[in-house]
This record gives sequence, C-alpha cells and structure tokens, in this order.
Amino acid sequence: MPDLLPFRPEISLLAILLYAFFAFVLGLLLTPPFVSFLRRNRVGKQLRVETMDGGEPTVFRTYHQHKFGTPTMGGVLIWGSILCTVVFSRLLSYTGIVENSLLQRGQVYLPMITMLALGFLGGLDDYLNITGVGKKRGLDALPKIAALVLISTIGALWFYGKLGYNSIYIPFYGDAMIGAWYIPVFIFILVGTANAVNFTDGLDGLAGGLLVIAFGAFGMLAYLEGLAVLAAFCAVCVGAIAAFLWHNVPPALFFMGDTGSLALGGALAVIAMMIDQVLVLPFIGFVFVIEMLSVIIQLTSKKFRGGKKVFRAAPIHHHFEALNWGESKVTMRMWIVGAFSAVLGVIIGVFG
Repeated sequence: MPDLLPFRPEISLLAILLYAFFAFVLGLLLTPPFVSFLRRNRVGKQLRVETMDGGEPTVFRTYHQHKFGTPTMGGVLIWGSILCTVVFSRLLSYTGIVENSLLQRGQVYLPMITMLALGFLGGLDDYLNITGVGKKRGLDALPKIAALVLISTIGALWFYGKLGYNSIYIPFYGDAMIGAWYIPVFIFILVGTANAVNFTDGLDGLAGGLLVIAFGAFGMLAYLEGLAVLAAFCAVCVGAIAAFLWHNVPPALFFMGDTGSLALGGALAVIAMMIDQVLVLPFIGFVFVIEMLSVIIQLTSKKFRGGKKVFRAAPIHHHFEALNWGESKVTMRMWIVGAFSAVLGVIIGVFG
C-alpha cells in the first residue's frame, strides 16, 4: 500500500500526554454542570421493555431496576471534550505557542467526523428513547442500521476512491489486494464495531474501561508508525473517556448512551482502517467481539431451536450477571481480559 498519509507533523510525547491530561481535566470540570443539566431536563435512562426478539427482559429488569432515571447521553460530554481539546490545540497553534495542532486533515478529520456523525445518530436514538411513548423506544432497528450503513458507505467510498485504500494488511503475511471489495469490508468493520461497542455498554464502567484500553492500544500503534497526531488524538480520547469513567464506575453517576458508544466504536474502526491494522482490531477489541457474537448466537438459537437459549441473557455480560457474579466483578474481569488481549494485539501489530 502506498504512503497514504504523507504529511506527518511531529508532536512530542510530552505534548501528547499533556493533551490527554487536558481532555481528562476538562471532562472532570464539565461533568457537574452537564449532569445537572441532564437531571433538570430529566434526560434519564429508561428501562428496557422488551428484548431484541420481542421477549420479556427478566434478567435485565432484575439487576437494573434501580438504574431507572439515571442521567444518560454522557457521550456528548466525551466527544465534546475531545472536540474542545482539538480546537484548543488549534488555538495554541494559531497563536504560535505550539508548531502543529491536532486538527490535521490527514490524521484527525476522518475519525473525528465519524465520531460526530455517529454521535448525532446515537443522540437521536437516545432522545427518542427518553421521550418515546409506548413499548417501542428509540429508533427502530431498520432505520438505525440504514443510517449506520449510509455513514459507513460514505466513509468507505472516501477511503477507496479518494485515499486509494484497496488492500488489507494480514499480520505475518503482508498486504492482500482486495480492490473494490474494500468498500463492503470497510462498511462491515465500521457497522460491526459501532454495534459491538453499543452492545457492550450495559454495565457501569464496562464499555468505558474497555474503550480506554482500546484507544490506548491504537494510540501506541499509531505512534510507532510515525503518526504522532493520530496517536495524540487517541490519547485525547483516552483522557476524555477516563474523565467519564471516573463517574461511571459503580454506581454510575450517568451513562454514555448510544451517543457515546456508537460514536466511539465508529471512531475506533476508522482508526484501525487508517493505520491498516483492521485484523488487529479483533484482538484489541476482543471483548467487544465476544459481546457481539453472544447476541448473534442467542438470537440464532432462539430462532432456529424453538426459542431455546444458549445464554441466560445476552449480551454475555448479562449472562454472567444472571450467574450472580455481581456487576463490579463482571466489569473488572472483562477489563482484565480486554487488557491482556489488547497487549497481544499491540504485539501482533508491531511484529506482524
């Protein structure tokens, strides 16, 4: 594959860490007024009224009844902090305090635009979920997936037609030329990753902690590939998510909602495609993959086996809840699995 990102401005490791710290502090400072705003406007979590196949969510209600009304849409705070940090870096660059800002077309525009687009889609879903009436809350599955596919298709066409991406790097083998097949592969990866993170966002701190690990891992890979600005953007994501996580660990003060999970999952997928490490993504995001597979397996089993279930509940974190592990234990054990698999993914990305 040709050098598709030729402009690679230098940003020191210290500056990267300072930008991450700025995003973290900014997120912490904005949390109290943001949560107060959510509470004043009753932007609270609604309990699930049915499962994805129309059944009764007994496990979910048993373990999550007390979370009714908890403020949601915290994703706005996450990607808002990220956006503010990027803009702040541009102001520093404009005034001559730093040489290069994070607002670089070659490395930051694509994941940031994807994050904002999916953030607005998720925000619409959250808003309809909060204000909707009747059993059906939020966007129906078909228009939600259609919007995801549309956004992904635009991204795929940009990568393939404008940037010239037409191959997938296979670790320990090399580039596999796939030509126009790159477009459906891109769509599958982005839609799949966004939904996988969305499914994982079901326990206090679970998705947030795993996203810190994932963005940290991809930040290291980007830095080692000489993409310092993209690495800084990943670090800023880590800082902003960590600020959210500070108040999202059990018991959660507020939730990220679809506006956070879809946005961050989509950005993660785009970063993996940008640095040509899409086959490392399943390792770095191993828990996300397992969560997604558990939903697919459960729905398939119930459809073709007369309603029989493989898991007590899906996604799989609810299965472990039903085994009485306890929410914090499930979350921390999945963090451990996610951390180990991410280290493996970084090793494969570096040496593969």
